[in-house]
Amino acid sequence: MSSPVKNNRRIHDDKAKKLKLSDKASSFHGRTPETMAVAKLHRPRTVPDLLAGRRLAGVSSPEVKPAKLTKLLLNVTVQRSLGPVMVIMSLESTVGELIAAVLRQYAKEGRRPIIDTNNTAAFDLHYSQFSLESLERGEKLIDLGSRNFFMCGGGGVTTATATCWKEAEKGATKNGWLKFMDFLF
Repeated sequence: MSSPVKNNRRIHDDKAKKLKLSDKASSFHGRTPETMAVAKLHRPRTVPDLLAGRRLAGVSSPEVKPAKLTKLLLNVTVQRSLGPVMVIMSLESTVGELIAAVLRQYAKEGRRPIIDTNNTAAFDLHYSQFSLESLERGEKLIDLGSRNFFMCGGGGVTTATATCWKEAEKGATKNGWLKFMDFLF
């Protein structure tokens, strides 16, 4: 009596003799492209229509309104600190409120260097560290057109603008650039 392994070999050898070389070369594990096309995989539909929400938002009907922006995520880099402080503020908030929120978050995170977070008047907000012109404290955040800012100040001078300007002047005179600029004019 023959063993089942030999029996399986004999059946496999018989199938191999029946296949032609061209069929075998074009097949995938012994199946021809025609039989592969018939056997489709069933895949469940987890999200039936991904664009359904966009189609509804595009329709200008009074019932369906697009989502309205209510909060902003703002990144404020504090002078001499590593990385920006991230703060979520409402659209109607002002620059002064943003400065206060950044100082609260800075103290809450325990960042270094330690600064006086109670005196918001000693700090000023700029578009970047290269901008000496500060933003008005009463200006609304939605009107600024940016979400990334630089906060300067806290050096013991009464106005933050004076602090930023003095620091820029100190750095420029250290390198001799202001002396060179006076020479040009």
